[in-house]
Amino acid sequence: MLARERIIDLLANEPGVEIVGTADNGMAAIEAIRTRKPDLVFLDVQMPGKTGLDVVREIGADAMPATIFVTAFDQYALRAFELAALDYLVKPFDDERFEQAFRRARRLMELREMGKLREQLLAVLQQPTPSASSVRGSPETAYLERIAVEMRGKVRVVPVDQIDYITASGPYAELHTGERTHLIRETMQTLEERLDPHQFIRIHRSAIVRLPLVETLHRGAGGDYEVQLKSGLRLPVSRSRREELERRLGVMP
Repeated sequence: MLARERIIDLLANEPGVEIVGTADNGMAAIEAIRTRKPDLVFLDVQMPGKTGLDVVREIGADAMPATIFVTAFDQYALRAFELAALDYLVKPFDDERFEQAFRRARRLMELREMGKLREQLLAVLQQPTPSASSVRGSPETAYLERIAVEMRGKVRVVPVDQIDYITASGPYAELHTGERTHLIRETMQTLEERLDPHQFIRIHRSAIVRLPLVETLHRGAGGDYEVQLKSGLRLPVSRSRREELERRLGVMP
């Protein structure tokens, strides 16, 4: 979601560009491409339901518009796309890298080199690629290592290992790193799924904490619980998540 919003914002500054649709999963992407027939698609490799490569296979390389792949997995992107794809963006990407990929795509489309683009898509499909389950299950690539945040018109990369805890703020999430807070437009559900569960645990619908920073589990009046971090900060623990937290902390029943 974060990358999609960022691409939308960047495209808004490009002359002659109309965004005809977005999709948040593979099946929706297939439907949108077939019905709206865009000239250029930014296609995430890792999506719910079907991967980006599944989308290309379903539609067919001959029927696919020009495609720029987006991926969070550096090694996967380099192996599968470096020589074969029109272009690819590794999340988080900066303005300059986006501009480079977009300009290349626009130039090739203006030159009517769609045959070359189709050949590149076919080459991508012929690359040996892992299944969606194996990609999600790979400990080396499955989880976020950094998160891009926008500050005063610039994009800054926050390493995940600097995050102490995360709290929800309406449609946004706040990343707390020491004394600093970074606001991103991302759901807590997505962050929970993309963060290493050995390092982070969701303790409430509006809070995710770094597990090694949990110092104390407090039980209050009425059976309510709170965690106290090493900084002294206390955060509420929902009853539905208390047992999992106790298990992860090694609390004996």
